[in-house]
Amino acid sequence: MSAHGHVDLGHTVAGWTGTTVALLGFVGAGAAVCAAWPPGILIGLAVVVLAGVVTWLLHLAGWGKPSGPRPESEWDWRTRDTAARAGHADCLGCRAGGPRRAVAAARPRRTAPLPAAGEGA
Repeated sequence: MSAHGHVDLGHTVAGWTGTTVALLGFVGAGAAVCAAWPPGILIGLAVVVLAGVVTWLLHLAGWGKPSGPRPESEWDWRTRDTAARAGHADCLGCRAGGPRRAVAAARPRRTAPLPAAGEGA
């Protein structure tokens, strides 16, 4: 159980990859600031933007997760989301993926029941 209760906080391939690429971009931009190299700052910031694009594309490919809780059987970060092809309800990233994914927003999403306050611990 995590410090946030019995919930999945979205540890996914898309999340870890995007975070790693963004961290590399920030480190590169910071090193360029210390070295007073303006092109390096722009390159580092471009890598940060690339991190967002990579994360979004991985999410659309099924390596992300929908908003909200997931069943415990899907908590492993290497679990691919098979429902991502149609899009997730209430997901800005899926709606930005095109009209086919935006239509899926009307579908109800799968959720996992959460324990009541005071249970567990």
